[in-house]
Amino acid sequence: MKLEKLLSLPKVHLHCHLDGSVRPSTMLGLLKADSSIKNIEELLQEVAVLDKTSSLEAYLKKFDIPIMVMQTKENIKRIAYELIEDCNIENIKYIEIRFAPYFHCKQGLSMEEVIQAVLDGANEGKSKYGVEFNLIVCFLRHESYEKNLQQLYVAKKFLGHGVVAVDLAGDEELYPADSFVELFDEAKRLGFHITIHAGETGNFNNINKSITLLHAERIGHGTAAMSSEETMELLYNRRVPLEVCVTSNYNTGIITRLIDHPVYNFIKKNIVVTVNTDNNTVSNTTLTNEYSKIIDNFKLTDSEIINTILNSINYAFCEEHIKERLRRGLVEVTDKK
Repeated sequence: MKLEKLLSLPKVHLHCHLDGSVRPSTMLGLLKADSSIKNIEELLQEVAVLDKTSSLEAYLKKFDIPIMVMQTKENIKRIAYELIEDCNIENIKYIEIRFAPYFHCKQGLSMEEVIQAVLDGANEGKSKYGVEFNLIVCFLRHESYEKNLQQLYVAKKFLGHGVVAVDLAGDEELYPADSFVELFDEAKRLGFHITIHAGETGNFNNINKSITLLHAERIGHGTAAMSSEETMELLYNRRVPLEVCVTSNYNTGIITRLIDHPVYNFIKKNIVVTVNTDNNTVSNTTLTNEYSKIIDNFKLTDSEIINTILNSINYAFCEEHIKERLRRGLVEVTDKK
């Protein structure tokens, strides 16, 4: 598939962290004048992975500056608006934006104010560009049950009004899925959709347990699934999609080369695959770039690429009438080719 055609396809983005997708130029402008960082090139060394890091932990250090500048309603609103604007540039018609509100309460904002600021910015972008969106609230594995539960109840106030789902991210080895059953039982009871970061590193058991114990409807990353026939069967039989993020997995050293990523095998084994960036800025990529890398490395056919977009539409946490509109838009473009 040529780049021109790829750009013309109306795309859907299901796994995108807001704090990992702040425009570098915006970050530079929001940093205080006395910051030692004076230009974009210096900033990118601090906030983006331009090739590889030594570990997921090293990758996560790249979020320090974005989170630092996301401590006021005005900044958060601007960053959310710009992410929608960036979607429009790429012809992304629907995005699910995920973030942890309690990361942005270090200078006095409440979690309610954080969520509202994201909604305000994204809605302003939607009004201007027509890009549909929903929000996913992230829990962090290392945070206390009480703090995660508090965030869950704050998110409940926005459920059906822009917030659609909850997520779990962080160190899978130190904080396995078993520890979060009570939290996600409550999220399920309250009516949230659920997606879980699992199998991002080598532990396929966390994928199994995220599905069977934590009610996961989608799995973030899921790279380790190829190591277990049982996990592959579970994903296939239950039609649980993987939110694949190829560049991010390369950045964190989970794969040695892009060609080593299991995405091609997932597709050939009829696992439901969606294509995502994880973090536009931290992984120094775009959704279009992720598709280009997959096409170049695995020689996927046009129909296989279009099918991943259909997967993203079909398994999005949005209303059916939005899915129907997205499907029609995709059909209209592909029928013209």
